[in-house]
Amino acid sequence: MRFAPATPIAAFGLVLCMIAPTLAAPSCLKGELKIQEAAALRYQAREEARLGNRDRVCDTLDEVGDRYEDAKEAFENCGAGIVAIDLRSETRALRAAKSVNRCD
Repeated sequence: MRFAPATPIAAFGLVLCMIAPTLAAPSCLKGELKIQEAAALRYQAREEARLGNRDRVCDTLDEVGDRYEDAKEAFENCGAGIVAIDLRSETRALRAAKSVNRCD
């Protein structure tokens, strides 16, 4: 079975995790998992928007934001702070999605 990161940021984080000390690897993997969860939730939010369920879209986008924050914290803990900085662009895109769906 082949492993494919959910986003380019996740791929970069995974590479950084491979070169980080072995004790820090669990935190980096946790960050990778949180990014994958966020990607799945974003897909779910798009489907909910397509169906017209605005309340559910907003709740799901809030969950996406929580996953990004968890991932940012995990990457900072494992020494991959550059990935945490790159997650800011993802959070900006999330704010734009919330604005389009009138969640704020």
